[in-house]
Amino acid sequence: MLHKIQIKGLRVFAHHGVFDFERQNGQDFYIDATVWVEGDAAAFGDDLSKTVHYGDLAKGLVELTKSQPVDLLETLAQRLLDYTLNFKGGSAVKAKITVHKPNAPIPYEFDDITVTVKAKRDA
Repeated sequence: MLHKIQIKGLRVFAHHGVFDFERQNGQDFYIDATVWVEGDAAAFGDDLSKTVHYGDLAKGLVELTKSQPVDLLETLAQRLLDYTLNFKGGSAVKAKITVHKPNAPIPYEFDDITVTVKAKRDA
C-alpha cells in the first residue's frame, strides 16, 4: 500500500533568481514536498529504516536549495524532485515538489508564484 508523506511550507532563505539583486540580497522560498512510498514494511514493523525519514528529507531539501543558485524556479524544482525521488536509495515510488516564491519581483499585487513538478519511478 502506498503511503503519502508531506512536508508543507518548508522555508528556505536562498539566492535564486534572474536579477542580480535577487542573487545578492536573497529571499525566502517555500517548498512543499510530497513523496509516496511502499509503506507496509514500515507501518507493520514500526521501522523507520523502511520509509522516508521526513526530518532527513527536509534537511537535504534545505541544503540543496541553499546551494548553487539558479535563474529559474523550474530548475530548482526539478533539482529538488530528483533529490526526493532518489532519497536514501530511491525508496520513493513517486514525488511532487512545489517551490513558492512569494516575493517575486513583478510589479503587480499577487499572493504567490509557484512551480510544481512531479514524477514517478519507472517500474
